[in-house]
Amino acid sequence: MSKTVFITGATSGFGRECALLFAQNGHKVIATGRRLDKLESLKNELKDCQVHTVAFDVSDKNAVFSAIAELPSDYKNIDILINSAGLALGLGHANDALIEDWDIMVDTNIKGLLYVTKAVLPVMVTRKSGYIFNLGSTAGNWPYEGGNVYGATKAFVQQFSRNLRTDLVGTNIRVSNIEPGAAKTEFSDVRFKGDTEKAAKVYEGIEPLVAEDIANLIYTLSMLPEHVNVNTLEVMPTCQTWGGLKVAKES
Repeated sequence: MSKTVFITGATSGFGRECALLFAQNGHKVIATGRRLDKLESLKNELKDCQVHTVAFDVSDKNAVFSAIAELPSDYKNIDILINSAGLALGLGHANDALIEDWDIMVDTNIKGLLYVTKAVLPVMVTRKSGYIFNLGSTAGNWPYEGGNVYGATKAFVQQFSRNLRTDLVGTNIRVSNIEPGAAKTEFSDVRFKGDTEKAAKVYEGIEPLVAEDIANLIYTLSMLPEHVNVNTLEVMPTCQTWGGLKVAKES
């Protein structure tokens, strides 16, 4: 049965691959993002599919609620929400990091996810049906140097997902927090602010996850029977594992 899927961050990475996968499998897709040119390119690529695009910044509360309120009638009954929009900026230690970078990560990864979820929830609650996928990260579980605020925002996503799931008991709405590890998307290009050479070094000598891997997982979960809810799914490439404890010794 065809579903209506609302995807944030559909201009690149996990969001874009989710849009491609759902649309090519006959579902209606609402693809959103900040970059209008990227959305138009996606729509052209999916010209034979049912795709509606809307350009806005998830951190702009008024834009989020207006965009969802003004959806065409045949796209209003949202079945699946994929909160994919998010980013990391910088990799400096907390004492060196730019406060402006912290603000942007909080505004996008936390506030943006909250705004979109809050705007979509009434549709799902009224219909007593829906599935919300939040894109978390292994960084929300395990610290690493320079991951300070980015990791904290993803820990928020994890805990919000759990509490959201609890609040929605009895509504038949499912919530899954998807937590990818090292994945080769535009993530590092954004983190290093366009320094593609520095970004490329992150993936040298490894076989990371790719966006299609996460899109396939989300699609598979979305097709499970309605009585099945996967609360959290942490996914790493085989070459990645936990770093273990670190101890600073006196020299």
